[in-house]
Formats: sequence, structure tokens, C-alpha cells
Amino acid sequence: MLRLALAFLLFALPATAGPIRIKDLVRFDGVRGNDLVGYGLVVGLNGTGDGLRNAPFTEDIMSNLLERLGVNVTGEQYRPKNVAAVFVTATLPPFARAGSQVDVTVSAIGDAKSLLGGTLVMTPMNGADGQIYAVAQGAIIAGGVSAEGEAARVVQGVPTSGTIPEGARVEREVEFELASLRNVRLALRTADFTTAGRIEETINRELGRGVATMLDAGTVALDLDQTRLRSAAHVLQKVENLTVEPEMAARVVVDQRSGTIVMGEDVRISRVAVAQGGLTLRVEEQPLVIQPNPFSKGETIVVPRSSASIEEQTGTGLAEVQGDTTLSRVVSGLNALGVAPNDMIDILKSIHAAGALHAEFIVK
Repeated sequence: MLRLALAFLLFALPATAGPIRIKDLVRFDGVRGNDLVGYGLVVGLNGTGDGLRNAPFTEDIMSNLLERLGVNVTGEQYRPKNVAAVFVTATLPPFARAGSQVDVTVSAIGDAKSLLGGTLVMTPMNGADGQIYAVAQGAIIAGGVSAEGEAARVVQGVPTSGTIPEGARVEREVEFELASLRNVRLALRTADFTTAGRIEETINRELGRGVATMLDAGTVALDLDQTRLRSAAHVLQKVENLTVEPEMAARVVVDQRSGTIVMGEDVRISRVAVAQGGLTLRVEEQPLVIQPNPFSKGETIVVPRSSASIEEQTGTGLAEVQGDTTLSRVVSGLNALGVAPNDMIDILKSIHAAGALHAEFIVK
């Protein structure tokens, strides 16, 4: 109950979005990362690699790798347990130059039990166009632990996936000439007409009227020629640090697994009455064993004995939640019901279904 009270106390605090930098509200059109993927081999595992009978592709890639290194394995039978086939993924950041390094994620695709202690062998990484943009290699940092015995096994975390910090070196740059752009679009992370309008006003006030134009709720266009600055980079450097107070839509987000409830400041609830209670069904099995008398010809039988009962919880009765204009009043009304977070989620669902919750209701 103390944790629940603290959670609702946080919701009840007066909250305003406050000025936010434009760089945290938008994405600059064209300034984006590129996804890379590769197929490689991890070696050095302590007997936790792929079973080659169940993952023949591991044997194929290992044979190809050894042959490229000058080792002829044609017709040879080998069944090592210290190798595993993996997918290697990474994101090539914008403006990454040849020779820079990026982090990679390594994930087993066969029946390997763990990648702990493994080393990724040199793996080329391709972009969506099929070109090689980076090469990955290095020791894997796995995020789990696996241990097993003759009759038991315990796994904590995900030992079949790991990362290699700065494990890929960029070999090819993505061609993008920012200096040649004459127009740049700002894409809002959360589309909103009011926020887009405020961004337009702020930029025009700082750089001159006519520089920014709101195209729709999610896009603001910049005319770089109107700024009279030296380059597009100088314009974006000035724009991204301007601050704007965003307008947020009213939302209620609930996570049923953890019982978490998050409400936005603009959430409103109309005046509504709520009653909450529940039924508990209990079924117990107590079988009775009946044995025959000593030296008789009878047999032992088990007679089923079951008991069932239904208990009705007292509940909160019919409580009134006042329709008010502040989040703290809404929270106080809901908190007055004195129910657990999971029950509160059910109450919010019912209020939303009744049309009394004036906010977007999101269930995860």
C-alpha cells in the first residue's frame, strides 16, 4: 500500500512539459542510421556450441572459412562443440566515416546453449543494398548465465545473445551530402499541430520570418536559403538547440503484467460512480484411501472427495469519482477507492468503456 500511495503521489504532483530542445522533439530528414546484418561464426565456446547434426549450416560456414584460410577439410568428419553460427546486427550511425567503430549485437541461430566466452570471427556486415559497409570481430559479452548437471539445468538471462562494444569497423561510408541541401524537413517524433506550430514560430523568431513552414502535424520544412548562414550544418546547429514547450495528448498507459499505471497531465474523468468487488472460487481435492480388512480378498481403492466454495469480497461499495479539472483531483478520487493497481486497471477500463475517461487509453 505504501508503494501504491507513493505512485499516486507522483501522479498528483503538478507537472508541466516545460521547454524542450527541438533536437529532442524531431528527427532531421535524411539524418538517420542504416541497419547492417551479417552471418558469422563464434568460436572458443566451452562445449556449449551448435550440435552440427541439428545445425548443418554451422558446418558449412566453418568449412568455407577453413578453406579460405588454406585448410582442406573436404571429406573430413569433425564434430566440434565449441562453435556456433550467429547473426550479427548493428546500426551504422549518420555521418559515420571509414575507420570509425560501432557496437554490434550477436545472436545464436542454431541450438547453441550459450555464447559465454566466445569470440566472433571476422564477419562482413551488409546493408539493405547488399554492399559491405562494416566488418565485425571480437570477444562477446553475453548477458546471461547457464549451468547444468546430469538431471537439472538453470538458465538466468539470455546467454545465447551478447554484444561486442565497438566490435565493427566501418569500411564504406554512406553517401549523403548535407552541404548540398537547400531544404530540410523536421519530422516530429509525436505528431501534433500545436507543437509543430510552436516550432515554426520559434525558428522564424530566431532565424527570420519565412525560414520555417509547418506542412502538417508531423512536418516542419526549413528553407535554408532564407537563413543566410554558411551551410546546412550551421542552420541545424542553431535550430536543434532552440527550446519549445510541446503540447502532449491526454493518455493513460497501463501495463497489465507489472500493474503499472501512467497518466498524462491532461487526463480528465467525468463525474462517475464506481463499485468494485470480486468472487473467489476455491476447489479442494482430499481423496480418501479405503483399504480392505487384513487377510481379506478385497482391494485398496481411492475415493475422491472434493469441496467447492465461492467467496464474495466485500468490495468498495459505490464510490463517486468527481469530474475535476486537475490530475491531482482525478488521482485522489481513484485512490479513494483503496484498491490494488491491477484492480485499478480494471476500473479504468470500465470508466473508459462508459465514456467517462477523456483520454487515449493504451494497454500493453
